[in-house]
Amino acid sequence: MGKKLVKKIDIHVHAMNYELFEVPRFDGGRYATPKQLLKMYEELGVDKAVLLPEIFPECGWVMQSNEEGMKIVEQYPDTFMWFCNIDPRMGKNSPDTDLGYYMSYYKSKGALGVGEVVYNDNADDAFMDNLFYHAARLDMPVTFHIGPVKGGCYGIVDDLGLPRIERMLKKHPKLRLFGHSQPFWAEIGDDCNAQNRNSYPSGKIKGEGALVRLMRENKGLFGDLSAGSAFNALSRDPEFGYAFIEEFKEQLLFGTDICDPRNDMELSHWLDKAYLDGNISEEAYYLVSRGNAERELKLKS
Repeated sequence: MGKKLVKKIDIHVHAMNYELFEVPRFDGGRYATPKQLLKMYEELGVDKAVLLPEIFPECGWVMQSNEEGMKIVEQYPDTFMWFCNIDPRMGKNSPDTDLGYYMSYYKSKGALGVGEVVYNDNADDAFMDNLFYHAARLDMPVTFHIGPVKGGCYGIVDDLGLPRIERMLKKHPKLRLFGHSQPFWAEIGDDCNAQNRNSYPSGKIKGEGALVRLMRENKGLFGDLSAGSAFNALSRDPEFGYAFIEEFKEQLLFGTDICDPRNDMELSHWLDKAYLDGNISEEAYYLVSRGNAERELKLKS
């Protein structure tokens, strides 16, 4: 029998209903509607997806509440699941706020995790420490975006080598983090530096970067394979990418981060081809495509 492709679970996507949101991006683009995503998913081989509401002013030009995200899930229950999004400043704008109160409420409504968190301050400041504490306590994974600096961008801020994320993982042993963005994935190679970490480093990877060490030492750190940053990290040096997938096959999660129906998603077909050509094992292909999401989101008993 020939090899069979599996339907994937998209761990990271955004969608909005146009009847609620009419404001376009500066470049004229809009978030995909659920119906547009369903059409894209037919071509990408995706049958389920995790919707991440947009509540942060750092990156949103229109806001999407948790309740609005939940409504999309209710309308398309066969496809969409959701994370609630929690701003660490919620409540009293204090690092002592019981963020678990909000997380528990949304968890009772079906939220499977927290994110995408793009709060633009240090990844280990008192506010993020508080958010990570409550997420770990409630067994909710956190999807985060790393930004390179405070101000002028979005995302929690970490330094070269990701020492702040490492500190939080060690402080909260039960914490599960789904990492994402250019400064996260650039750390796959030892050529990551202050100049290229917020972009797409190219060429062969001569030595392992900080991300490889962190994932080896912290089983709670997962790679969210969405957007061009993850695709670039895996495909810039295919042999390194295949080996990376095999080693961390239980810590990688397929995703798209579709923000616009014009987005071109290359990873799905690249992953399929890597499996069909024998460059990654059937086990790795299944786990990355959907098995890890099923396990971490407790989709199967």
